[in-house]
Amino acid sequence: MKTQRFWAALAMASLVAIAGGARAEDTRTPAPDNDAYAPATLTGTLAKARDTGTIAIGYRDASVPFSYLDARGQPIGYSIELCKALVAAIGNAIHKTLNIQWVPVTPETRIDAVADGRIDLECGSTTSNLERQKRVAFSPIIFVAGTKVMVKKGSPIRSFRDLAGKRVAVTAGTTNEKALRDIDRKFGLGIVLQVVPDHAEGFARVANGQADAFATDDVLLYGLIAENAAKGGAYQVIGDYLSYDPYGIMFRKNDPQLAQVVRDTFQTLAADGEIERQYKRWFLQRLPSGKSLDMPMSAQLESIIQTMAGGESQ
Repeated sequence: MKTQRFWAALAMASLVAIAGGARAEDTRTPAPDNDAYAPATLTGTLAKARDTGTIAIGYRDASVPFSYLDARGQPIGYSIELCKALVAAIGNAIHKTLNIQWVPVTPETRIDAVADGRIDLECGSTTSNLERQKRVAFSPIIFVAGTKVMVKKGSPIRSFRDLAGKRVAVTAGTTNEKALRDIDRKFGLGIVLQVVPDHAEGFARVANGQADAFATDDVLLYGLIAENAAKGGAYQVIGDYLSYDPYGIMFRKNDPQLAQVVRDTFQTLAADGEIERQYKRWFLQRLPSGKSLDMPMSAQLESIIQTMAGGESQ
């Protein structure tokens, strides 16, 4: 990252987020130190962060390459790196170095954890849709995925129609579960749906023969295949997309100061090229496991990032 230009732009965005309608001449005044902020100046998550010195990040343990654990049990991934940049920006906005409190979440618990205030940011592989936006807020789009199906190589399953009467694992609390239930109902397939707690369990069900297929976002399937390559077994992702899933970072609704910092930060990350660099790191280069997804950025995501860099929301 071009550090000097990045932080200069981010500092300006943060000041705009907090100061709001300050007059132009006020920007010439040196930024106040932490103690100069009156308690009423900051609200929501920014006030909480200043008071506690901490941001609570919800992470996933098996959403490769977005949010998962390395060999030492530390959260890593594409979403994690973007969230770390966001934490730095929040700290910049309140003139305080912040610590990260790592909180594990699952697809079933993540939305409640944000809405209830147990975590401040959810950094995983979460689809931003209208239903979820009724309860939580989302950052600009960071990835575009879709539901597909993974089977063992040699399986007769080639499309969703071949799932008729088959055992299909799907992760609880995901858009993928809804997509499978909708397709099953629409086409009368009689799918034997196995709702599992996480992606790792879904993969394991196929690996050990308990399920005929596992349905989740295509990129997560490729990530699981890459991470489990050393364990043997051959798998493939088949069929057409069964849903469209744009990912974002979750945070609490009705928190305008945080929302402004999130928008400004992602605009800066996009304009500076940092989102693209992180994408290359996690989708084109070797992961810590030694495997690579070799997944070039889609034209759709390229367009989204270009729009984001120009300051337009998705």
